Amino acid sequence: MFTGIIETVGHIARTEPRGGDLRLCVDSGALDLGDVKLGDSIATNGVCLTVTGLTGSGYWADVSQETLACSTLGELVPGAVVNLEKAMQPSGRFGGHMVSGHVDGIGRIVGIRDEGRSVRYRIEPPPGLGRYIANKGSITVDGVSLTVNGLEGDSFELNIVPHTAEQTIISRYREGHRVNLEVDLVARYLERLLQGDDTQSGSAGMTQEFLAQHGFGGRGRR
Repeated sequence: MFTGIIETVGHIARTEPRGGDLRLCVDSGALDLGDVKLGDSIATNGVCLTVTGLTGSGYWADVSQETLACSTLGELVPGAVVNLEKAMQPSGRFGGHMVSGHVDGIGRIVGIRDEGRSVRYRIEPPPGLGRYIANKGSITVDGVSLTVNGLEGDSFELNIVPHTAEQTIISRYREGHRVNLEVDLVARYLERLLQGDDTQSGSAGMTQEFLAQHGFGGRGRR
């Protein structure tokens, strides 16, 4: 489990295709690996990767076909910068929100504009993911825990303050850039719980009608 509070920015040192899979070597920069051992997890651009080797300046990790299919890790080349966060310790501060490191899909930057000292980014999620994204709710973008500051059609907006821009790779985003998205865990589990046995009959998911049938959103309800 992670918090979405990025510890440092590293870069891809080496990539090795392995029969359809991929092996990544990450230079972890200022990330302290003194307490990291083989089998531990490090979120790399929001993807939970298992450390399979330590190099002294970073770590190796294997990336499966499944992970390559639903994240941007396969697009990274040596020198590409990545957000890094070690798995949360029970005694640590919970500064962001619950992040599993299991990416739900790839979004695309479709708009960037200055807003005072901050920068406003508009992101288009892949089809089907938008229903889990709520105004003022939490979302993880390339491993960064962020607050949704607006919804516009099928896209959502984020307000990035200078500190976040300085501590992550977000300031490098340009229109068209692809990013890893992980929606709030609570939204995913709520849908599954409300569906119940309906999932066996091909339910289309959480809709306004579905919520009304289960006692949510009725007129005058408190």
